Amino acid sequence: MPKEYRQQIWDADVEHDCRQIVRLAILEDLERGHDWTTVSLAAEEATAAADLVARKPGVIAGIEAARIALEEMEISAAWEPQIADGTRVERGTLVAKLRGSARGLLTAERTLLNLIGRMSGIATLTSQYVTAIAGTGAKIYDTRKTTPGWRRLEKYSVRCGGGQNHRMGLYDGVLIKDNHLALGQQGPQAARYSPAEAVLKAKAFLKEHGAGQERFTEMMVEVEVDSLEQLRQVLPAAPDIVLLDNMPPDVLRQAVAIRAELAPAVQLEASGGITLESIRSVAETGVERISSGALTHSAIVLDVALDWA
Repeated sequence: MPKEYRQQIWDADVEHDCRQIVRLAILEDLERGHDWTTVSLAAEEATAAADLVARKPGVIAGIEAARIALEEMEISAAWEPQIADGTRVERGTLVAKLRGSARGLLTAERTLLNLIGRMSGIATLTSQYVTAIAGTGAKIYDTRKTTPGWRRLEKYSVRCGGGQNHRMGLYDGVLIKDNHLALGQQGPQAARYSPAEAVLKAKAFLKEHGAGQERFTEMMVEVEVDSLEQLRQVLPAAPDIVLLDNMPPDVLRQAVAIRAELAPAVQLEASGGITLESIRSVAETGVERISSGALTHSAIVLDVALDWA
């Protein structure tokens, strides 16, 4: 069974990050003052009911984030989700009901919509990529091209859209890229590492420093190559994954054949310049993994709105 990176669920770490983001959002909106528009127009004792409604089709993510926002803002309101994260919605779908303080709902509106809109946008775009490669056997993975502070929430959103998570951070696996190789063994003027040398050195390091520690012994070792010659050279070193950088489909097919001959257990990951329009042709080459930073850095916020019920 091939190794896999840890997949992000909604857990205590995601909730912690979400609370930090909400606290910053509160500071941005209210500083240490008030929502002066609302307090000047809405009576303190007034109550209201509102519905969170999808304005466009998509996949919803961020239901728990909205609950946390209400808690952190100390809004006296009931949050009643009508659907779960990962649900595909159409225009007009009722996502959640809110009942409580009119002032609180008005003040919290933008924070709630920003959270759910951003997370649902990522889930929606991811689902489009997943649909595009359905039936090929390949899986779509995110990258570390995430919004600072939002990484766990954004990777959770990828999972809501049916995608897979690549490594969470630098601590979460060995990924040897071209700049690691280019730096050389002692610095820029020294001899470069070959991909195979780098893989063997990383494996030796993990073995030496990780005796008896599962997080080291189970750590993924992945290496990037940009030519078929580098692929042939690195496969005998048995990395867990070889990342095939910016290779067109015809070259990827050759890479799959070489892997099948020399090291069938090694997984192949295609990356670089892959779009929604081109991803099907990449998946059909036989690679197991396709990674795309677009899932998180290019997702458009899903249009959701808060309407008075």
